[in-house]
Formats: sequence, structure tokens, C-alpha cells
Amino acid sequence: MMLETINQPNDIKKLSGSELEFLGQEIREFLIETISQTGGHLASNLGVVELTMALHLALTFPEDKLVWDVGHQSYTHKLLTGRRESFGQLRKYGGISGFPKRKESNCDSFDTGHSSTSISAGLGYAQAREILGGKNMVVSVIGDGALTGGMAFEALNNASRLKSNFIIVLNDNNMSISENVGGLSRHLGNLRTADAYRDLKTGVTNSLSRIPRYGERMVEQIRRTKSGIKQLFIPGMLFENMGVTYLGPIDGHNIEMMVKTFREAAKVDGAVLVHVMTQKGKGYPPAERHPSRFHGTDAFEIDTGLPAKKRVKANYTDVFSTVMRKMGDRDEKVVAITAAMADGTGLKRFRNMFPERFFDVGIAEGHGVTFAAGLAAAGLKPVFAVYSSFLQRAYDQILHDVCIQDLPVVFAIDRAGLVGSDGETHQGIFDLSYLSSIPNMNIMAPKNKWELSDMVKFAIGLGHPVAVRYPRGEAYDGLKEFRAPVAYGKGEVLYDESEIALVAVGSMVKVAVEVRNSMKEAGYQCSLINARFVKPLDEELLLQLSKEHNLIVTMEENVLSGGFGEHVLEYLNQCGAKARVLPVAISDEYVEHGNVDILRKETGIDAASIVKRLVTEYIGLQE
Repeated sequence: MMLETINQPNDIKKLSGSELEFLGQEIREFLIETISQTGGHLASNLGVVELTMALHLALTFPEDKLVWDVGHQSYTHKLLTGRRESFGQLRKYGGISGFPKRKESNCDSFDTGHSSTSISAGLGYAQAREILGGKNMVVSVIGDGALTGGMAFEALNNASRLKSNFIIVLNDNNMSISENVGGLSRHLGNLRTADAYRDLKTGVTNSLSRIPRYGERMVEQIRRTKSGIKQLFIPGMLFENMGVTYLGPIDGHNIEMMVKTFREAAKVDGAVLVHVMTQKGKGYPPAERHPSRFHGTDAFEIDTGLPAKKRVKANYTDVFSTVMRKMGDRDEKVVAITAAMADGTGLKRFRNMFPERFFDVGIAEGHGVTFAAGLAAAGLKPVFAVYSSFLQRAYDQILHDVCIQDLPVVFAIDRAGLVGSDGETHQGIFDLSYLSSIPNMNIMAPKNKWELSDMVKFAIGLGHPVAVRYPRGEAYDGLKEFRAPVAYGKGEVLYDESEIALVAVGSMVKVAVEVRNSMKEAGYQCSLINARFVKPLDEELLLQLSKEHNLIVTMEENVLSGGFGEHVLEYLNQCGAKARVLPVAISDEYVEHGNVDILRKETGIDAASIVKRLVTEYIGLQE
């Protein structure tokens, strides 16, 4: 097997052309087999097998620097840099990451996970090389979906000033996670289909090349000048007009052609963009037919592509999807916004039923928030559905464009808390902290699936900025008997006893039920409160609890710093309350990839860890 001969960086250069073809086939088979067991990003990786091989043939690692945008397409890169034996632990706790990690290999130049960052990072590497006098190549890979992010254009604007070579590879598969939208997508589509231009360019180039002595020089001059052939036949060429040399489009599954183009691109003094067209999911029919479904997949059956485990219960995204459809029926002013995640956030049904009130802004969270603010200012009721970790990218817009004006934008924050296998860049453990720092923001978290439905309806009718945050995965269906109407700023007392009060936020209510049961068995009296609101705090309830209990335990799936527990502690300290406050939260650190249950245990927010700590704290308090 060719793949078994790849044990360290640059081994691929030892293979012949025919051996490279076999290697590509083996890499695809290996990825399909491995990801069918571990889960992971399949379609995007299958689409860049040849592209990655060509880059490894053109570059020398680790001297040259390759920066992947997002990074979920870096599996072949990991295989070609000697990490094949580690793939059995892909995305598992203690195993290799599904994204580039500098601490994992010196061939990973930059840690990534979010979109539209690779050009900026690569430009930094290239500029540093100029200052330090280096000779290495720098290549950034970015997808056509990621190119819709504003940060990518900010980087392109600055890249035009670069004096030394910097290669930007545009991996164009006509997809992000969902189908691409907007003017840039149409622009790239025009480039893809400009057959007349490509044929003419090829013909002119071939003719000039045959002229003795001067032909090649003339071809090179045409490539370099902004008044070249492409400017005559495609007026306003986007990248060239920004000062970035454009090459392409070329077949992203033709290794020989790509290697030749990369070597040509390396001769350009300045930034050069190589437009490479690939097919997402290539080589595995189910992924070719359903690239979105196989973007990030759980374990699956190879023969059919169907999930290895059938989902029985609805997850929180399903619940949100249902309530949004109902609210769209009831109120024609309700509009929905997503940033290239219609399927992932559960807005597909809303889009299908109310297409004129559905907006996919592409990978542009900052724009999405301010766009929502404009909709709200005009009298509509926008709901922006977004993953917790991606909303971080729009902090200024939330503060400046929504909350200062106190506009009624609803943020439906999916994947809040620990999300598992995607690791540090995707854990939604900071939203309570960064949102609660903003005046006029209101924050809620549901204890179960019914309360999520109630909270979304309440939020849409509130008339102020409000965030409803909920976790990834199966929706909790316990505590059905407790369904008091949502009242602004008020918590919900589920069990009223004495000694210890557990005040839990959202997903931690389920854990608090387990903690309470264990504490009851150990002989302790234990109240249980569903906080419901993180902001504003239910100050009246908290003060009452402090008078009736010796210990108040706040529980949240968020970092400690700036979280719910710290706000409760600060308030009760200001009141001079005698009850001790014990915040249970995640330490102020990044949490790596792994199974969520394992991560909860490692971070000390699982029921067993909390009970152990509680007993120690309470006994110490009594003594």
C-alpha cells in the first residue's frame, strides 16, 4: 500500500505519477473507513485529497508554511505528515484533533477552527518572512464559502501591498456547509463557466509560447500586468483589481496541473490567488449526493451512508425548528437569519415555508447581527440562529448595533456549553460571560425541551435584546410536571427545602436533579431552583434563598470568569448575605476535544464530581 510508505513529512515526493494515483485512492478509502467509525468531517476532506497532495509535492515541510482556513479539511495533510497511526483516536479525548494544531505537529502552521482567517494568518507569516529575511513559501487555503467572510476581504486588501510571494489557494467547491449565497458566489460561478475566456487564454498562451526567444517572456509579461488578457475579456476581475494576481480556474483533482500552477505561482512577486475547483465528497457517492449531511457526520454505515446509531429522541435544534415554524405561522413579522447554517441551526423548515422571511447571510456573523438590528429597527421581529462559538465573532455588533439601541433581536444560541469532538474552537462555554457584560441584553436558558419552546415564544414577544441559549444533543424531557409560565427575570423553584440550594442554569438543571438525589440519599436537605434567567438575576429569590440556606451552589456549563456564579456571588456579597456561595463552573481554560460526558467529568461539572465537592464543602462549613 502506498499510504503505508508515508511515515514522515515529504515522503510523498518519493512516489511516481502512477503511485500518486494509487495513493489518492488509498487516502479516500482510509478516510471513509476511519470516519465511518470515529465520525468527523468527511465531505470536505474527500474533496481536497488531490489538492493536498499537490501542495505537499510543491512545498517542503515544515520549512514552508501551509495555513488551512477553518481546518476541518486537514485530514489528508495530517496523513501526509506522518500521523496515520493516530487516526484511530481522531477527535477523541487525548487523541489527535480534527483541526490543525501547532502543538500536535510542526507541520501545522496555525491553529484554526473558525472561518475566513487563513489569509490574515498567512499574510502575517509572509510579512514576517520579509522582515526576518526568510526564503520559505507561505500558502493559505480558503474555501469559496469562507471567502464570503468580511475578514477575508480585509486580508486581501492588505495582501496587495506585499512585496514577496504569497500564494492563496481558493478551494472552490460551490459549498460552505450549506449552499453558498450572495454576489461573490455568483461571481465565482461566472469564472467557473467562462469557457470562452479559458479557451481564448489557452490559445493565446500556446501561440505566444511558440515564438522563438521572446514568446515565454511575452506570456510572463501578460500574466503580470493588470492590463492583461483577462482584464479585456472579464472586466472588473475582482482579485486582480484588488492587486492580487489571479490564476485559474484549474481542476482541483488534477495533481500534475496543480503542482505546475503552484510552481508558477511561486515565481510571482506579491500575492497570487490560485482558483482551484473541487468536488465536495468526491469518491464516496453518498457524500457526493449529500455534501451538507456529510460535512460533519457521526459514525455511519459505509454501504448506505446512513447513521450507525439511529436518533430516537428529538434534540434541542429540532425543538427550536418546530417552534420557529409555528411562530412564523402566527406572526408575519417574525423573520429568521442564519450565517450559512440553515440546516445546522434548524431553520430549514422555516426557510421552506417562509422563503421571503428567511435570510442566509453567508459566513458573516457580524453582518448578520447588524442586519438583524436593521430589520428590528424597521419593525420586524428577527431571530438570529447561530452556534455559540460563532456568535463570539459578532460581539461588537451585539453591543454597538443591537443593545445600545435596545432593539428586539432574538439570539437563538445553539451548541451552548460543551460540544465535544470539535474541541477548543467550538466549545460554547463563553457566551454567558461575554453576553452578560452588555447592558440591555437579557439571557435565558431552558431546563428541558418544553421550556425551550416557551422561552423562544417569550423572547419574540419581549421587545428587547434577548439570548436563549441551549445545548447540543438530545433534548431533556424530564421535569415535565414543572411548567410554570415564563415570567421576566424570575427563576423557578422546583424543590423547596433547606440547608443547600442548587441554583442551576439550563442544561445543568438535569445534572442538578442527579446531585439533589445523591445529596438526599446522604441525608442532606436540598432545594433545587431552575434559574431560567442569567440576566437579569432574580435578586428577590436569591436573597430569600440566602436567608433559608447555609450554602448556595450555582451550576452552569460556562467558564467561571464573568459567568452566572460570579454575578450571584457579587450580588449576595453586596447584600451582606451570610450564606456561602459555591460557584460550579468550568475553569478559565480552553477545553480540548472529546466525548461530552468525559469532558464534563474532566472539567468537574458532572454530577459525581459536584456531589464529591459539595459534601466536602458542606462538611467543612458545618465544622
